[in-house]
Amino acid sequence: MFEHLNRHVPKRIEEDQEHVSAVLIPLIQKDDGYHILFEVRSKKLQHQPGEVCFPGGRVEERETTLEAAVRETKEELLIDDSQLKLYGALDYFLSPAQIRVEPFLGELTGYEGQFSSAEVDSVFTVPLRFFLETPPDIYYNDVLITPTEDFPFSDIPGGKDYPWAAGRYEVCFYRYEGRVIWGLTAKILLNNLPYLAVP
Repeated sequence: MFEHLNRHVPKRIEEDQEHVSAVLIPLIQKDDGYHILFEVRSKKLQHQPGEVCFPGGRVEERETTLEAAVRETKEELLIDDSQLKLYGALDYFLSPAQIRVEPFLGELTGYEGQFSSAEVDSVFTVPLRFFLETPPDIYYNDVLITPTEDFPFSDIPGGKDYPWAAGRYEVCFYRYEGRVIWGLTAKILLNNLPYLAVP
């Protein structure tokens, strides 16, 4: 009767409500080894102006996350396919606000520091070695459930005194030569460093 479950591939409940973006962690080979390239978002942008991030953005309709990461990287860094070598997908991040960010690892070749001023204020690099040798500073924010005014408290045990679950949200900070790399960018990097450790 329930044999159809043999073909079912489980997915996360409310997955269709996620806001999905994709980013590329761009490596650049220099004389002292690999560096990671970061962007400083344009101050003209409405969303997170002036913050440090990886190239990337929202996934468009009928586009895979890899296609989105490549498209956004090419647009923001003004490069073409011949300047980008893709290595593969990394572990993705899902925030309490249902924002999912899927990162990919790639390497830039022949890149000369150019970028689209419409989206990017500047770019800079940090040696990969720094992240492998330097743990981030970690802080925590409380994550609480706050019911709305019209919530039916009378229908649940305890009413307004119901013991809602609470959590803590880890926020990572890397500080390098006056640059602050934090939040989603730092968390994605920290959790994927084992894959970036070159033997």
